[in-house]
Amino acid sequence: RWRATFIIVLTIPISLIAAFIYLKVSGNSINIISLSALSIAIGMVVDDAIVVLENISKHIDRGTRPREAAIYATNEVWVAVIVTTLTVVAVFLPLTMISGLTGVLFQQLGWIVTITVVVSTIAAITLTPMLSAQLLRLKPKKQTTRKWTYDTVVIRLLDKIDVYYEKVIRWSLYNKKKIVFGAIGIFAASLLLVKQVGTEFIPEPDESSINLTIELQTGIRLEKTVEVTDRIRSIFEESYPEIIVLSTFAGTDEDAGVSSLFGDNGSHIINIRTRLTDPKDRTRSVWEIADNMRLQLQDIVEIENFTVSTGGSGGMGNSNIAIEIYGFDIEATNAIARAISDSIKTIDGARDVSISRKKEKPELKVVLDQEKLAIHNLNTAIVATALRNRIHGMQASKYRESGDEYDIVVRFPEEYRNNISLVENIAIKNFTGQFIRLKEIATVEEHWTAPNIERKGRQRIITVSTVPYGIALGDLSAKIEKKIANITIPPDVTINIGGGFEDMQESFQDLGLLMILVLLLVYIVMAAQFESLKMPMIIMLSIPFAFLGVFLALFVTGKTFSIIAALGGIMLIGIVVKNAIILVDYINLLRERGYELYDAISESGRSRLRPVLMTAVTTILGMLPMALSTGEGSEIWSPMGIAVIGGLLFSTLITLIIVPIGYGLLVNRTSKNKRKKIEEELRLEEQFFQ
Repeated sequence: RWRATFIIVLTIPISLIAAFIYLKVSGNSINIISLSALSIAIGMVVDDAIVVLENISKHIDRGTRPREAAIYATNEVWVAVIVTTLTVVAVFLPLTMISGLTGVLFQQLGWIVTITVVVSTIAAITLTPMLSAQLLRLKPKKQTTRKWTYDTVVIRLLDKIDVYYEKVIRWSLYNKKKIVFGAIGIFAASLLLVKQVGTEFIPEPDESSINLTIELQTGIRLEKTVEVTDRIRSIFEESYPEIIVLSTFAGTDEDAGVSSLFGDNGSHIINIRTRLTDPKDRTRSVWEIADNMRLQLQDIVEIENFTVSTGGSGGMGNSNIAIEIYGFDIEATNAIARAISDSIKTIDGARDVSISRKKEKPELKVVLDQEKLAIHNLNTAIVATALRNRIHGMQASKYRESGDEYDIVVRFPEEYRNNISLVENIAIKNFTGQFIRLKEIATVEEHWTAPNIERKGRQRIITVSTVPYGIALGDLSAKIEKKIANITIPPDVTINIGGGFEDMQESFQDLGLLMILVLLLVYIVMAAQFESLKMPMIIMLSIPFAFLGVFLALFVTGKTFSIIAALGGIMLIGIVVKNAIILVDYINLLRERGYELYDAISESGRSRLRPVLMTAVTTILGMLPMALSTGEGSEIWSPMGIAVIGGLLFSTLITLIIVPIGYGLLVNRTSKNKRKKIEEELRLEEQFFQ
């Protein structure tokens, strides 16, 4: 039936063209978010066309001419099609209104899906009937002796499924208690899986990049730092053939020019940047390689501390946990930070535990005597300039070779810069041309510089940071909270858990409010459609089971529940309600035509089974590439595809059974209440006339 397929497929380019027009008008570019939105929309844009065309085909199969069939069939379902689209819009349009990081990520997604779905609905109720009237044909059924034809195999199989499903519904209607208790049992058992699924902010993608910051003993000679750097470089080159680029910065400081921008400063600091082959070209993930690097660095005795990060500059989220310690007393907060750091290191899965406040550094402090300066015709500026030129160095010229330029810096040898007695003998020329020794006008003292003092909200803060490995962000945070509870905290010190965990909590709160808004909007749309406050509740019975399907799919695939997966769950609200509306709306239509309750439910199930299954299958096929993707960055979006597929599979089965049962229970109870009310009114009338 290539004509019917062509009519349905035609809605895809029309809807996508509308999406690209939006991108052009709004000035947005094609990026990972817009492409993900298009992949989500592709599975949904054909849903309405399928419902309309399937109903038209059913009328044609019953002997109606294509033109009349297009008119009658579209009139039967166009209201339901528009209502289902409004429920989808009620899900995605609020995404354009949320703020914060979640809003930045999903505003474009909300607009694209909303626009494409609206355009596809317009095409479904206008273009699809017109093309059906022109292209579809009323053909008499031909008798054939061939066994393997479309009519003898596919159609007969689908007819048998329809008949079997009708029998299942009829059995369920007469065994409502068994079905209800069974559904409650499944729901209760599935709730146990929710706690087994970890939580995180945004899944970290494999960006084929590892950055290391290594700290040696403070004050170590630069030659020793270079020696350790070369040793680490040779270990990495031998152990990791996946590395294609390895750059090192040994002993970078404030004089290092551009290289000082790449990390911490100091002669004891080593910064290493690596680039790996693409994920598809290696057997080990970037996290496995990074963890092996950590184990190797632990065996190098000169290293005092190190951090290994696996994200490049393009990461979308922050996956660390930062324990923020607020307090004025530096010694007290330092002690608490060390205690928390030591306790976190005992947690399996906590990596790169570090304290933001650096250790004290040695320095030479020159205390000038102003009276002696005046006697020797000197001032502070002259002395400071002279010391800077001799210790820090002065650019004397430039050396050029083969088109490259090198600064020529002149300064004292290192032994004259680090020895107090030799520094005191530095000669400084005064205004009269005489040379005065530094010790004649000043005293040189050795000091340890105070640690850097960070502030947040005008309060002193020290941060203990860690990143999870092989453990969910939420689970690691819970373990850290238990460790902190066992540490004695002074009353003037406060502790807050921030970083990626704080971002995750804020985003989940935003999405929670969004879900409440979406449920309210969907309920309002359905209440207006069915002119009932109770009927939407029956349709929304499938939503809790959809979320259980999300957690079941994440549990089976070993994924965590992130804001990406949560967004997939919110998307399901519109998708699963869509299928239930198609079913319930047709039940109401048959009852208006005089069908008995159970007959209307059974006939509706048999007639609407194919469009419900087809819309579910097209959505699943649309999300399948996202769920199965293994390319770079796929870790971010694959949980959404998995969540939608799992939730849709689970909720579709529930929709096909629970929603008809719920409809039957509601109508029976409503009928009984009406009957009781009528009987009561008749009884009161009899008493009145007596």
